[in-house]
Amino acid sequence: MGRRYDPVVVDETPAGRRPPVSFAALVGAFVAVVVGGLCGALIGFGLVNLDCQGDCGTPKGIGAVVGGLFGAVGVAVVAVLVLRAFAEWRTGGTRRS
Repeated sequence: MGRRYDPVVVDETPAGRRPPVSFAALVGAFVAVVVGGLCGALIGFGLVNLDCQGDCGTPKGIGAVVGGLFGAVGVAVVAVLVLRAFAEWRTGGTRRS
């Protein structure tokens, strides 16, 4: 019927084990996520502050929390991808041909 392909071994590490990443890289990723969250909170607070008139304590707080979450999650996604690429680069990585 069709050709049967043998599976290609891409990663020789046991399942669930990841290559080691340096402590400095982990601390840098954590600091980046915190700074991204703080910047997102400032942006969310500022956007609500521009549009709100009168007593706006609750909307400003909600804007800050939502902006902080979006900022932190966005930076966290990028940090995870960078850490994975860094770990693969340090171990030599494997290329598919």
